[in-house]
Amino acid sequence: MRGLLVEDDLSFASALLGLLKLRGYTVDAAHTLADAIDKQRFATWDFVLLDLHLPDGDGLDFLKLLRSNQIQTPVIVLTAKDQISDRVRGLDAGADDYLVKPFDTEELLARLRAVSRRGLAGEVRAAGGTSVVTVLDLTVDMGRGVAVVAGSPVDLTAKEWSLLRLMALRPDRIHTPDSLMRSLYGFDDEVGSNTLQVFISSLRRKLGAGCIETLRGQGYRLVGKCA
Repeated sequence: MRGLLVEDDLSFASALLGLLKLRGYTVDAAHTLADAIDKQRFATWDFVLLDLHLPDGDGLDFLKLLRSNQIQTPVIVLTAKDQISDRVRGLDAGADDYLVKPFDTEELLARLRAVSRRGLAGEVRAAGGTSVVTVLDLTVDMGRGVAVVAGSPVDLTAKEWSLLRLMALRPDRIHTPDSLMRSLYGFDDEVGSNTLQVFISSLRRKLGAGCIETLRGQGYRLVGKCA
């Protein structure tokens, strides 16, 4: 899953980014309101962690921009301990949750899982589908984060799961390499030219060679011929 952290405390942001990366998240960072607004023109995120007190403005302006553009990405507002008004303002502006600094990292991860489930439910509804997708031999339970081939669960890495989840949301669609790469990597990640092919090959080894179809010059499609 790919997210955005909007936080002007550089040491705090660095520590949080390191933690999230260890847990399998891909996270972009913005340290100012202007940077966050600029980045949102080029990326789609599964969640946003938003500090409100930024050096060049109010983080709520970024939240309002997302919501005015009909972007329903889950947003967790990060607030200072004694600023209850920030929590109220954030929730009224369309935030999904808030977290008081300093916070326990396990609580943050639990909140992320909760808002991600709600975000996934919205994605599933928008795609007109269900959280459990079955394509021939393959079943993908997006709510539980489980892939099953012919009755046997498959152990996937975080990035493999991100790819499979995206394709399973719309199994009828041809997914371009660019759209798949955006789900895997942030702005600052160094990415090799054959990185996507490596992950697709790894998924095919685990799921079955015929599970993902390559359409030359177009992209990839989930076809489920795994067993």
